[in-house]
Amino acid sequence: MPDHPYTLLSCGISLDGYLDSASEHRLLLSNEADLDRVDAVRATCDAILVGATTVRNDNPRLLVRSTSRQDARAAQGLPRTPTKVTVTGQADLDVSANFFVAGDAEKLVYCASASTTQARDRLGHVATVIDGGQPVDVPWMSRDLYDRGVRRLMVEGGGTVHTQFLASGLADELQLVIAPFFVGDARARRFVGDGPFPWNEDQHARLAQVRPIGDVVLLRYALSPRFCDD
Repeated sequence: MPDHPYTLLSCGISLDGYLDSASEHRLLLSNEADLDRVDAVRATCDAILVGATTVRNDNPRLLVRSTSRQDARAAQGLPRTPTKVTVTGQADLDVSANFFVAGDAEKLVYCASASTTQARDRLGHVATVIDGGQPVDVPWMSRDLYDRGVRRLMVEGGGTVHTQFLASGLADELQLVIAPFFVGDARARRFVGDGPFPWNEDQHARLAQVRPIGDVVLLRYALSPRFCDD
């Protein structure tokens, strides 16, 4: 029996592998049709996870946008939108961020042990703060999410979180959207950093789908035997 959720990584990048530009303005790497696809995927998940840097820089709402999809979840006895999850080392998060104030989904904050008390003082009234170890132990966090009822987890970034899940062998699927332009600036954030990834020149991830969506392309990779091609 598995002890961690089916984990799907979702990400948009430029042709040269960047998640964003180096400017203060958020770089749009998708289009409306693809955003609707992402919304449909969100609606199938029990929880959506992003790193604290993504909460600070992008201020995402992390909600299912479609009312009909929310209604379909409610008809199944599920919350109208998945649980929100973030990971932080310093607990430097604004309680007015969309992560905390948008929607009524459950919010979980996995915090490094050294900052847990501070995080509970600052965030305890808007989220459940969990001591995740020093630093946060991502495999343990994944098991804890499973114990909390999360069977399908969607990880939406950023680069540090994607690197941790991939290097830990916790990812079952990667949905990578490629935007048709280059960033060309080494100061910008990349999709992943260095890590002992299980896939290399000898062991390849399996390409399960290639799908043009307007001017972007979805590449869907199977990363484990648990890959679900639905």
